[in-house]
Amino acid sequence: MKLSLDLDRSAPVPLYFQIARQIEAAIADGTLQPGTRLENELLLAEQLNLSRLTIRRAIQHLVDKGLLVRKRGVGTQVVHGQVKRAAKLTSLYDDLVKAGRTPSTKVLKLALEPAPPEAAAALGVPEGSNVLAIERLRGTQDGPLAILRNWLPEELAAFLTTEQLEQHGLYQLLRANGVHLRVASQQIGATPATTAESRLLDENRGAPLLTMTRTTFGDVGQAVEYAFDSYRASRYSYETTLVDR
Repeated sequence: MKLSLDLDRSAPVPLYFQIARQIEAAIADGTLQPGTRLENELLLAEQLNLSRLTIRRAIQHLVDKGLLVRKRGVGTQVVHGQVKRAAKLTSLYDDLVKAGRTPSTKVLKLALEPAPPEAAAALGVPEGSNVLAIERLRGTQDGPLAILRNWLPEELAAFLTTEQLEQHGLYQLLRANGVHLRVASQQIGATPATTAESRLLDENRGAPLLTMTRTTFGDVGQAVEYAFDSYRASRYSYETTLVDR
């Protein structure tokens, strides 16, 4: 696809970064769809009257971010747009649907098991008492996106099945069964991918993963969920709005 790029050669922002930023914006707004093939570096350099090295650096910047991929005999193609999630009490499933993505879910675990210490503390139950443990692999048409791990009070196991969890979001199912989610405490961090995580997420071992640890509370302040989720940093970001007071 031929790109229309507007460069400011007098700006302090490097030209390669201006190019990369405009291509990234075109991916984000859907102008460049997944699978779109870009012009080769030589033609793009001639079109913009730039060195091939500048174009190559811009393309490599986006390859490193996981937005483009180089394929021998094919050229440079758009992989996917990064999933951006706002700071609201919503599920990843609902956010993907709202963004026009098609969520896919594989349930890796659904079982009653002794609560690990951090889950027991968050849910306010004795350590070692039974809780419902859920582990899912969530993805889109572009591939795997996140590993979702949830621990819930034992009584919620009565209406959660593997089939339901692979067809609907967890929060959607909880609300449909009268569990009202009101507020959550959440921490964001990062960790290198383990061997198991890298295999599930199609990442290199040790690749950075964005992590979210969350405790969600219901109507009367009772904890109804403790979660620890791992996201591909190359495909996922978290957005917040900061206001000066």
